[in-house]
Amino acid sequence: MQTRNKVFEDISQLMTNAMGVAQGAKEEAETAMKSMMDRWLADRDFVTREEFDAVRAMAQKAREENEALKARLDAMEASKK
Repeated sequence: MQTRNKVFEDISQLMTNAMGVAQGAKEEAETAMKSMMDRWLADRDFVTREEFDAVRAMAQKAREENEALKARLDAMEASKK
């Protein structure tokens, strides 16, 4: 009986070690994939979300200023008539 328990213990330890190796390989693969994706994205000249939001805010402000100037111009033209 003691031998049988030793075999089960050995198999259990082997499986535990295999799971640890698999977990390490998974983490290494995830790190490598993230690194590859970061390099790929950097090569594509994509803008960051912060840059996009800043440009969008600038465009909105310019649009509002244009509308205000148009209203002033329309008022000036209406007063000349």
